[in-house]
Amino acid sequence: MSWYQNRQEESHTSDAGHGLTMEELPSFIQHHIGDAKEIEFLGGHWSLEALSVAPIQLGGLSIDFSMTRHLLVMLIVGLLLVLSLVPIARRLRATSHAQKAPSGLANGVEALVLYFRNEVVRRNIGHDGDGYTPFILTLFVFVLGMNLIGLTPLGITPTSNVSVTAALAIISFIAVEISGMRSLGFSGYAKTVFFMPPGVPTIMQPVILLIMVPVEAIGKLTKPFALAVRLMANMVAGHSMVLAIMGLILVYQSYLTGSAIVVAVGAIMILEVFVACLQAYIFAMLVSVFIGLIRHAH
Repeated sequence: MSWYQNRQEESHTSDAGHGLTMEELPSFIQHHIGDAKEIEFLGGHWSLEALSVAPIQLGGLSIDFSMTRHLLVMLIVGLLLVLSLVPIARRLRATSHAQKAPSGLANGVEALVLYFRNEVVRRNIGHDGDGYTPFILTLFVFVLGMNLIGLTPLGITPTSNVSVTAALAIISFIAVEISGMRSLGFSGYAKTVFFMPPGVPTIMQPVILLIMVPVEAIGKLTKPFALAVRLMANMVAGHSMVLAIMGLILVYQSYLTGSAIVVAVGAIMILEVFVACLQAYIFAMLVSVFIGLIRHAH
């Protein structure tokens, strides 16, 4: 049974059920940050159990593709991005063919695309890496959308779930390694794992390989791990702070205290918007850095 359902039952059996105790505050925060098969929005409560499917058994691993609120919000963010950015992309293509300058929101989107191409992709991957701009920019806007939607009254942030950030990191890791294989060839890519410094005596080469192969392999795996944990930890920390301060309103139930808390939450929300944008930019920037490093491993 969820925290929300427990509170609903308590509210029917106790006159103080509408409040919140300090002991319940951690559960309140965990419930709103964690994933679940239910959504609360503007006082309403909807269960997602009807969208559950039977888990798929893959060997000894059970994979559950049932709908959860984080998955639902991810789909909503993706749909909103497609509905908003695809028409703008078509306008930009039309104005480019007509040799006209875009206006309005299309002008801002063009500036964003050019910035990522010139300052992120070309500076980290190289001038021959312009083809990576759509991938890097897609990561940025998708992560940004999931970060910002958690600051709306919906209050659900998929990037606070390590499963979501790990999936994005794994996709980025695969893109980085494939990029290295394409740029370096099989023998060149193998050297990024079986690294041998130049000038090592023949008799010492097996010893160096025995040391360097695990180091290089671990180095490859730490990159997606750092991507996943950094994004998740920053989102969890920020939203935990906001929810903790908002929860104090329910704890104290005072107009004076509530007014002070609302002002504090407003200031923190401004900071959270900045953090949401910054973390999306850092995620995209680091992926471009990793692609540039492996493409120029020599």
